[in-house]
Amino acid sequence: MDDCNIFTYTNKDFINNVCSPNGHDGHQTRSRFDIALRSGWTEKMNAGLFRYHLGDLETRVLPGSCGFIAQLNIMRGIERRKPQEILSIRQNFDPKQFNFNKINPKELLFELQRENETTSEQNCHQNGLKRTCKIIINVSPLEIGHCLLVPDPSRCYPQILTPLAVQIGIETVLLSADPGFRVGFNSMGGFASVNHLHLHGYYLNYQLRIESSPSELILPENNLYCLVDFPTGFLFYTQGPDLDLTVSAICKLTDIMVDKNIAHNLFITRGCPPNRPADPFNNRKGVRVIVWPRLSCFGAKEESAFNVALCELAGHLPFKNKEDYETITEDGVKAIIQKYLLSEEEFSELQKHVIKNL
Repeated sequence: MDDCNIFTYTNKDFINNVCSPNGHDGHQTRSRFDIALRSGWTEKMNAGLFRYHLGDLETRVLPGSCGFIAQLNIMRGIERRKPQEILSIRQNFDPKQFNFNKINPKELLFELQRENETTSEQNCHQNGLKRTCKIIINVSPLEIGHCLLVPDPSRCYPQILTPLAVQIGIETVLLSADPGFRVGFNSMGGFASVNHLHLHGYYLNYQLRIESSPSELILPENNLYCLVDFPTGFLFYTQGPDLDLTVSAICKLTDIMVDKNIAHNLFITRGCPPNRPADPFNNRKGVRVIVWPRLSCFGAKEESAFNVALCELAGHLPFKNKEDYETITEDGVKAIIQKYLLSEEEFSELQKHVIKNL
């Protein structure tokens, strides 16, 4: 990090030797990226820039095969920004609405910048399209380090994934030495609250079932898998550093969903290679990218226990009230999530369409 709050990195900064988390042990190795993010985030918290102080959240692992991680985070349910009025997955950016060009400048942690540029990135520079990504705090945090990754904010992209956004999401996970650092994306209709392209990043030092859950290969040429476990979604896996093919395949998939006006959530986490025996203590050398198609919830009444977005589909459940947090069961969680998923028939039809068009 230099004096201008620019974090520069190369592929040499990607971390390969990462082990799975086993709870809050306090001894996790940290990379240069982790130190910059966590120290800057803590400074902002101490400076009172968040809507509430985030201490250690009450957490429990629900009994059952899914291993849901339940956390009590009442203040986020109260203070989270109210979602903008959304009518379509493809809704245009509206400069009159709140967007990340309007934040308090003190909320900026740093700007990500690659030192070694590929030919395509150099071409972007020649065309006046400088690659930028601002890392800002989420003022209503889910967990420690909760930040927003905002690619090219001045270009005012709507909340639709681009290759740059997907690549930055994967690269930030690779930059972290902590397997608990995750990145995700909510489409419009998938509980995104701001129609300005952004991803979420945060630390959760608990294992998630999706890190090692089984899958079926459905499209070998695109390295596309289908998760067998609940909730069903599409899975990509990469060990980097060359991400072009993976990023392209992910964006083709999400573009199909945008074209069909299907809301979706994406989650990026360290994980085991697909179709290998699950080992909870195995090194997480690679990255799993899961995409869940889901029912849109335009103007839908929110659930009292938790909303169903990127972290909930991944198995991390921030609860809004103590009663639901203390009493809910795995079956109860699955019943809530199921209401927002495509039916088996709808998912099967989408899968056939994806295979045909990819």
